Amino acid sequence: MTQNTEHMTVVVTGASGRTGSRVAEAARAAGLTVRAASRANGFDWQDRSTWAGVLRGADAAYLAYPSDVGAPGAADAVGALAREAAGLGVRRLVLLSGRGEEQARPTEEALREAGADWTVVRAAWFAQNFSEGPLVEELRLSGRLVFPADGVREPFVDVRDIADVVVAALTSGDPYAGQTVEVSGPRLLTFGEAVAEIAEATGRELTYVPVPPRRYGENLTAFGVPPEEADFLVGLFESLLDGRNSHVSDGVRRVLGREPRDFSEYVRDAAAAGAWKV
Repeated sequence: MTQNTEHMTVVVTGASGRTGSRVAEAARAAGLTVRAASRANGFDWQDRSTWAGVLRGADAAYLAYPSDVGAPGAADAVGALAREAAGLGVRRLVLLSGRGEEQARPTEEALREAGADWTVVRAAWFAQNFSEGPLVEELRLSGRLVFPADGVREPFVDVRDIADVVVAALTSGDPYAGQTVEVSGPRLLTFGEAVAEIAEATGRELTYVPVPPRRYGENLTAFGVPPEEADFLVGLFESLLDGRNSHVSDGVRRVLGREPRDFSEYVRDAAAAGAWKV
């Protein structure tokens, strides 16, 4: 049963990020009052004294840990935030997690033990990673994407679909409480095929260059990424890009009653917005 959203307030962490910004937009469209948990309004994941002021009086919260839910320290931080939220009467929590990401399981467990109704949304690789964040500048400026995926196939998911699923979980009452929902796009593509679709849509010569994960980690440190962060990312890519995620999931269709957006729709919209223009 869908809740009455007229007076419902949802806290959105990462409200300026790839998922948080879309969750905030979708939540407002659904009639929710959105309260952004950001440094601009005093919220800091690393400073627990800043949490209560953002959480107090809210009905629900979307939790997206900065960097990655499987990163060192994520389970402690998410668990502590979830417990504080539950103690302040925030009755519904939705956590963004990674599909096939074993490193994320302790964070998911910390959420489950917090004492609030919870939903975990496990997402496939974001389609928007090609047009937002660190990968896009390399692709846009150099015409090349160097990445450790080789020929693995991935059902890239549109972040707009993730946002719609999150808002449905926040507002639908019992159906998704205590549930884990896995979301993906509708078809499998290699990273090379994805770059080829972007090239066709933009009329540019773009190439994909696969490299071993360790070589990619060396590239990251050369660009100034701290060694411990680079090591974490290398380990993450070695596991996530080993073929375990080369299948589609039915979460979008199950929750929203429609098919997920195709990668081609994402590419068309991002190209029209100038994502890869030099």
